Amino acid sequence: SIKAIESSSREDDTVWLTYWVVYGVFSVAEFFSDIFLYWFPFYYLGKCLFLMWCMAPTSWNGSQLLYQTVIRPCFLRHHQTVDNVLGSLSTTA
Repeated sequence: SIKAIESSSREDDTVWLTYWVVYGVFSVAEFFSDIFLYWFPFYYLGKCLFLMWCMAPTSWNGSQLLYQTVIRPCFLRHHQTVDNVLGSLSTTA
């Protein structure tokens, strides 16, 4: 990610930063569901394959697809509420 940020091309920045957003959302979801999911056979293999799909250097990789279809619409619906809560928390702090 540091290499992507420090490069002169902006295209690779978007690819890797999108991956990290998807990975962050996945990590939060996994934190709450891991206690149930790790009982499933091949859970860790599926998780590894999912993360490899998210990093795949193709136009149809998982992070681009998930970001455009799930994360971005949810963010656009709720970003004003999140900004208001963070603003009130910063003034309170």
